[in-house]
Amino acid sequence: MHRGSMSPMRATDFEFKARFWLISIIFWVGFSMYILDHVNFGVALLHLFAPGIDADSARGNFWLRILYGAGALLVFLSALLRTWATAYLRVEVVHDASQHSEALLADGPYRYVRNPLYLANIPMAAGIGVMASRLGWLVMVLGMLLFVYRLILREEEGLVQTQGESYRAYLKAVPRLWPSLTPRVPAGNGKARWGQAVAGEMFIWLFGLAELCFAFTLNFKISGIIFASGFAVYFIAVYLVKRRVSHSSPSA
Repeated sequence: MHRGSMSPMRATDFEFKARFWLISIIFWVGFSMYILDHVNFGVALLHLFAPGIDADSARGNFWLRILYGAGALLVFLSALLRTWATAYLRVEVVHDASQHSEALLADGPYRYVRNPLYLANIPMAAGIGVMASRLGWLVMVLGMLLFVYRLILREEEGLVQTQGESYRAYLKAVPRLWPSLTPRVPAGNGKARWGQAVAGEMFIWLFGLAELCFAFTLNFKISGIIFASGFAVYFIAVYLVKRRVSHSSPSA
């Protein structure tokens, strides 16, 4: 019953393999909403909580920097959670186009929440979305929520098929997206590998840095360069991971 009720919403094989590009499209569509809604989300928040402050004044710029800085903080928290999760899952699994359902992981953040990587994408969307329009922020956050939910259903179905009762017990013990304050399962034997995790998630840290730079400068051009470098770092990291995996695979 659990699987049957979820299957219609699960992501397709194409969606899973192209998840990086589809998430990028969610952000691109979100920023494109400036075509329909010309009011920046940060400015809208300022007008909501302090309607008497002119956003173009020195005081308004000060509070806008605080709001964009709060958005950057959300992205940094997302990067921290993703790095913690990647330290136990391994970067070659996180950024692989193929789904990995051959093992059940119950270490690190996976003792508190079943999907820490997907959970981290939600505050990342909310944080980056502060730089978008009001409509763009909604597109980013709701689009990310829907997409990660579909991805989660796909992965859970695969793990139920391969892990059976052990994963069903894990499903009952550990929440899907709302983290528990205390570990819900005993620690396994996994060891964190922080070096490869930081390298693999460096592009998210750079996204946070880009928004922090925008908070200080209120200049889209400078932050845009850092955002672009984040994408470049991602592709370099994926290339190096694939190369390392191919070299470490036993020859025929």
